[in-house]
Amino acid sequence: MANIDVHDSPCEFPTVDNCESSGRANHTIVADMDGTLLIGSSSFPYFALVAFEAGGILRLLFLLLASPIAGILYYFISETAGIRVLIFATFAGMKVSDIESVARAVLPKFYSSDLHPETWRVFSACGKRCVLTANPRIMVEAFLKDYLGTDMVLGTEIATYKGRATGFVDGSGVLVGRNKAEALRKAFDSASTPEIGLGDRKTDLPFMKLCEESYVVPKKPEVQPVSHNKLPKPIVFHDGRLVQKPSPLIALLTILWIPVGFPLACLRIAAGALLPMPLVYYAFRALGVRVNIKGTPPPPAQKSTGQTGVLFVCSHRTLLDPIFLSTALGRPIPAVTYSLSRLSEIISPIKTVRLNRDRIKDAKMIQNLLQEGDLAICPEGTTCREPFLLRFSALFAELTDELVPVAMNNKMSMFHGTTARGWKGMDPFYFFMNPSPVYEVTFLNKLPQELICGAGKSSHDVANYIQRMIASTLSYEWTNFTRKDKYTALAGNDGSVSDKPKIAAKKIMGC
Repeated sequence: MANIDVHDSPCEFPTVDNCESSGRANHTIVADMDGTLLIGSSSFPYFALVAFEAGGILRLLFLLLASPIAGILYYFISETAGIRVLIFATFAGMKVSDIESVARAVLPKFYSSDLHPETWRVFSACGKRCVLTANPRIMVEAFLKDYLGTDMVLGTEIATYKGRATGFVDGSGVLVGRNKAEALRKAFDSASTPEIGLGDRKTDLPFMKLCEESYVVPKKPEVQPVSHNKLPKPIVFHDGRLVQKPSPLIALLTILWIPVGFPLACLRIAAGALLPMPLVYYAFRALGVRVNIKGTPPPPAQKSTGQTGVLFVCSHRTLLDPIFLSTALGRPIPAVTYSLSRLSEIISPIKTVRLNRDRIKDAKMIQNLLQEGDLAICPEGTTCREPFLLRFSALFAELTDELVPVAMNNKMSMFHGTTARGWKGMDPFYFFMNPSPVYEVTFLNKLPQELICGAGKSSHDVANYIQRMIASTLSYEWTNFTRKDKYTALAGNDGSVSDKPKIAAKKIMGC
């Protein structure tokens, strides 16, 4: 192996845009992560995501207070020492299973939105891919292997005790400088030297010099990340409460906003629950919640004429969809749900009825509710944050010919109002904690008689037609993913809701 001087300048290597990507199918590439595979060179936002999603707002505050110390150590004394401070502040005492859950369900969305286009061009062209990073392996491995097809991930190993992280590093320490080179030597023997090495800073030189070709990824603030449609695997499902990647400033604003946002959320929820439904639209508007209504809704069913109710078939963005549907109509519309926490049932201003997941019982219950008046249903069975519609359950199409598709959409700037891993009882609070949330309710035309089951169409054909109609309205992509697919990917369960009042306080703190 060559003698290594960590003080050499990375400028001795050509830049990555000079690397030929064709004919690399049998080549091995080794790339650094922050500043190389990713555009951003700071790992703070990803530590902050783990801190908030697995440890709550107090853990995020602790990390934010420790970050100036980490920054001073990192830039002026020792890169290794700075990373050790971030690891300790984020992980100390945290369950390893919680860290793994966040790494699998939350981080991929944020990592994928910062992928460097030139690095990805070369990285994706190689047959064997390895990432060598100072980041804890437990944080990055799920994204790199599941979404980028990485074969090997060499990262800093965190120390654990009885299933919890101690906050210290294990093994050979933080993978920086010569430690990166030693890790690469152990992973590849002298007969299988990697063909390409990519890095972006001086401390990457030791491992880059062990590769046959080495290229530097220059810092270009104007570079745009790889678009989502060019990723090998789209991000359909993701979890976590934070909408934006938490830079130190965003993290500080989040911490300062929560003591204001939570009382505001309670006030908004109280207005929706206590005021007559015709007034809720105006109350929401006065409290900063905008409800945009498009299309022409049908008139309410007239029981005196024997008319059965209309079934509003809604796309599913949050559990608040039926409430905002009722707000748009100015009258309460009962809703059938696949799962709902007890707290959400208590504070709901409309009647909610749980489905039993028994086809015969559910069909009878829905028919009885339609005899009483209009009804809302979200046949996807679960929410999806990205511009995709999940597969529609076909049961609703068999029960009535009065079908009105409704395209629901929302906009949030700070918090997501859904969760797969956490307690669903906090979902409405997180949605209403956004400074100025927006809900868009678009009423589509009632399904014509020639397209319903009564005209000989199968229930699956009707469900698929409505799914595609709503997807077209929202410019979304329709899929065959189901509720089971989502919860298996994000939480490792079937999505059943269990009421756990004892953890309510913890969930308010952001866990």
